Amino acid sequence: MEIKVTVKQLGKKHPVLSEQNIEIMYNDSQISLENLLKLIVQQQVEAFNAKSFELEDEDDAKIPQDNYLNILTDTGKVGFGSIYNLKKADLQKAQENVIQAFEDGMFAVFYNDEQLENLEELVDLSLQHSFTFIRLTFLAGSYW
Repeated sequence: MEIKVTVKQLGKKHPVLSEQNIEIMYNDSQISLENLLKLIVQQQVEAFNAKSFELEDEDDAKIPQDNYLNILTDTGKVGFGSIYNLKKADLQKAQENVIQAFEDGMFAVFYNDEQLENLEELVDLSLQHSFTFIRLTFLAGSYW
């Protein structure tokens, strides 16, 4: 099934990732938020692990285009598409991390502008609305 996903960060004009279509391995119309998060992570891990790893001496310059460079610098990370760590991503660990991050309030999930707050909450994928993931950041400073 294909879903639409947008990734944003609070306080930024441009989304970190504009709307993308992601193919997940699921055919039913109802899905729990927990299962959906795990399937999205599974798709992303498989895509990451399928990328070819380049050694530094074979690295070609992969310079981002001018319009994309502003978005990269706004997020605080500029990457050029090369992967220097030859380790593959661990699917089980990544799925545990996404559930823990959601429970800890590291990001919020919206479906058709309605916030999903519970991992057991059911989502109707037949409506084909867009999912929005918003990365939340902590305020700097503390009293302790």
